[in-house]
Amino acid sequence: MDTQAPNTLPKKERLCGKTSIGKLLAKGKHGNVPGLRFLYMTGTGNEENRMMVSVPKKMFKRAVKRNLLKRRIRESWRRQKHSLSTAGGTDILFIYPGKEILSYEEIYESVGKIIRKINSAQDKIEKTDETVAE
Repeated sequence: MDTQAPNTLPKKERLCGKTSIGKLLAKGKHGNVPGLRFLYMTGTGNEENRMMVSVPKKMFKRAVKRNLLKRRIRESWRRQKHSLSTAGGTDILFIYPGKEILSYEEIYESVGKIIRKINSAQDKIEKTDETVAE
C-alpha cells in the first residue's frame, strides 16, 4: 500500500474565520511570483497548513471566471502541498492580481514557486536561530 497522504483538501486545511484571516493580514509576510501574489504566516500552531484563495471581483466581473481561477489555484495547491516543509502550520493566502486568465500549467508553476520561496525563507530563519543558540 502507498503510505503517502492522500491528495485531498479537507475543511481543516482551508483558512477560514475572521480572527485567523485578520491575524494573517496583520502579521503575515507577502511576496510575488509571476501570475500570483501571496501572503503567508508560519508557526500558527495548527497541525495542518491552511490556505485561502482570493480572485478580486474588480478584475473579473463574471463569477464563472473567478471560480475557474480559484479551482485552478486550489488544485495546484492540493497537488503540491506535501512539498511545503514548515513545522507548526502555515497559513497562506493566494491572490490573483492579473486581468487575463492563466492556464492551469502556469498557475501550477506559480504555486510551486511560492512553496519553494516559503521553504527557503523558513530555512533562513531556522539557520539564524541555530547560530543565535550557539
